[in-house]
Amino acid sequence: MLSRTADHLYWMARYTERAENLARMLDVTQRMSLLHAGSEGNESGWASALTIAGPEAPYRAKHGEVTPAGVMSWLCFDADNPSSIIGCLRSARENAHAVRGTLTSELWETINDTWLKVRDGDPAVLAGSGAGEFFDWVKFRSHLSRGVTIGTMLQDEALWFARLGTYLERADSTARILDVHSRRLLAGVSDVGGASDYYQWSALLRSVSAFEVYRRVYRDRITPLRVAELFILRADMPRSLHKCLNEVTELLDMVGNRHSGETARRAGILHASLHFGRIEDIFAGGLHAFLGDFVGRIYDLSDRIANDFLIPKH
Repeated sequence: MLSRTADHLYWMARYTERAENLARMLDVTQRMSLLHAGSEGNESGWASALTIAGPEAPYRAKHGEVTPAGVMSWLCFDADNPSSIIGCLRSARENAHAVRGTLTSELWETINDTWLKVRDGDPAVLAGSGAGEFFDWVKFRSHLSRGVTIGTMLQDEALWFARLGTYLERADSTARILDVHSRRLLAGVSDVGGASDYYQWSALLRSVSAFEVYRRVYRDRITPLRVAELFILRADMPRSLHKCLNEVTELLDMVGNRHSGETARRAGILHASLHFGRIEDIFAGGLHAFLGDFVGRIYDLSDRIANDFLIPKH
């Protein structure tokens, strides 16, 4: 496959996944903010959302202080922010258009229709309960795109590069969400052990569609150790770091070329640390340190994949 084609497919999938992850992150931030209305914890929550999404300086230049309305506008509908939901869906559509002949008609129509609807959307929808409905819509459109991709694309390199982009993006996002929000919760922003604490950890689980999964796996009260274990080490949890690296290592083997041996080796080492890791050891060494190292290694893999297979320009 041509590097340019692989590049567009990979980034088409990454941007679609990124839009969904932004929606998930903003949804949990808004849920948590309802428990801290008017408090310092509320402001730090929205500042955390900016940290997860990318550099804070461009936001500060345009909006100044951190406010819920400002962050929501910046990360949802601001066309000047390429990392906003609308910016990600536009980039996904542009990459899909560049390889339209490689996609099935159903996949192209799904991605294009998503872009047209969000382009013509009204930012006023973010007011009140409309924000939750908008986030659900973004997640649904990503699910639809992913389902159409798997259900209609030929099982060849085109699909493999799209899936590789999806799982690298998901791994990065899951680690960031867990890192930022668990730091706030473990630092004592919440009422530890109380109702507020329960609802905030529940909101964090819901950010990766894992609340019901947690109940099924552990059948007990929500604890930080088990939440982290679910996010990081459970290979049967669809958005966990372990599951993402299962897929990344397998896909790298499938698309491998004579240049990619070192990339596959590094992915394998990272995968082994999750496969054989214990959550008690991760907490003993520091959850934040572990997740920071993980995000750095995902960046390294992304750079190496670009050099081995794609066009290193992003």
